[in-house]
Amino acid sequence: MSRPKGFSREGVLRKAIGVFWKKGYADTSLQDIERATGVNKSGLYAEFRGKDDLFTEGLKFYLEQADTDALLSAQPLGLDNVERFLSLGLRCAYGSPGCLLVNSLREVAVLPPAVETLIRENRRKLRSALARNLEAALPSCDAKELADQVLTFFSGLTIEQNLATDERETRRKIASFMRLLRGQQGAAVDS
Repeated sequence: MSRPKGFSREGVLRKAIGVFWKKGYADTSLQDIERATGVNKSGLYAEFRGKDDLFTEGLKFYLEQADTDALLSAQPLGLDNVERFLSLGLRCAYGSPGCLLVNSLREVAVLPPAVETLIRENRRKLRSALARNLEAALPSCDAKELADQVLTFFSGLTIEQNLATDERETRRKIASFMRLLRGQQGAAVDS
């Protein structure tokens, strides 16, 4: 009879995410994960196939918790959804700066292929969801091109959070970016 595991998968993922976030994928060892989670290597290997699988599952869990799909599909579609999305960079449920997905882009050369695929797919979905919101607010714009610009701004904003930027300064930058977008909305109405 096998012994029941003495940990929750979700609890391990939450704690492992914190370590990966702080140290990055490449600099995190299984010993780091053991210390953070209190689960020994054999327990980790029983639940996950190794560090690659743990990181992949952790990133999936993180993306599920962020729930950008619900945020960007809220009705009515438009710039308010885009602004709420940009504000996600300020609110990190794990007490770490920025966005784990964006931070992981810095390590794409050493990430497991499944993670690179996950990142690319997530960014494709975000771009599409942002484009739907931008098209609703700015019907005459190139929504896909503008969605790329929003994603680039979000990536820079969240990477900057690693510098422990003042939240007021970040909010000011978001408000300024949104004024630019809303100015496009006004320009479209005037044409």
